[in-house]
Amino acid sequence: MRKNLKTYQRLSGLPFGRQLFTFIVCRVAPYFSSIKPQIRELKPGYAEVTIKKRRKVTNHINTVHAIAMCNMAELAGGMMTDVSVPTKSRWLPVGMTVEYLKKATTDLTAVATGDGIEWETGGDKIVPVEVTDTEGNLVFRAEITMNVRLA
Repeated sequence: MRKNLKTYQRLSGLPFGRQLFTFIVCRVAPYFSSIKPQIRELKPGYAEVTIKKRRKVTNHINTVHAIAMCNMAELAGGMMTDVSVPTKSRWLPVGMTVEYLKKATTDLTAVATGDGIEWETGGDKIVPVEVTDTEGNLVFRAEITMNVRLA
């Protein structure tokens, strides 16, 4: 089992455990802390990340900035990939295609799913991530290309 998954499973049952896990992830990859994410759920084939709409992630029209949504999508997609690939495999994001579908005016949730992805083989994998607002509206969609190298 991957180290991140073990750590998440151990901490998530504790009070403030998910917050502690997210803090650890952001210490390892500091740029993610710029959006103050919360990793809400993590398991093979699935990751859910939330952010609050706050001034530091908004643009000139008071909506969540496009790059903040890219950041949360990469975090969700990366964490899901990390806990889905075989142990000792390595992965790296090598591309991302995004669609901005609606103004993001509320807190947001990013969900990365790995259904149908063959994690047991190496090569490029397309990881879909959808970002929704508090009303469940799809505001952003990404396809992140992850290059997986098997050990």
